[in-house]
Amino acid sequence: MRDPYVILKSPHVTEKSMAGTSLSKYTFVVAPDANKIEIRNAVEKIFNVKVAKVNTLTVKGKSHRRGRAPLGYAADWKKAIVTLVAGQQIDVFERA
Repeated sequence: MRDPYVILKSPHVTEKSMAGTSLSKYTFVVAPDANKIEIRNAVEKIFNVKVAKVNTLTVKGKSHRRGRAPLGYAADWKKAIVTLVAGQQIDVFERA
C-alpha cells in the first residue's frame, strides 16, 4: 500500500467545496494515478473517519498566453469528492 500522504496532496478549498461540507462531502487534490480504493483507504487512515462514497474527476489544465508568446497550458490534475458516513466530519475544513 502506498503512503496515504502521497495519495492525498491537499484539500481543495473553494466556495463550492465548502458548501459541500454541510452534506459531508469533502474535496481533495489527489495523485493523478490514484484510484478510488486508494483514496478511500487514505482518507480513512489519515482522518480516522468512515467513507461512504468516492467520486473522482480529472481537471484539464487551462490555456495561458503571455503577450505574443506561444500558447501554454497549466498542468492537468485530479480531484476526489469524498462523501462520509452521516454524522462524521473532517476538522481540516472547519471554519474558524
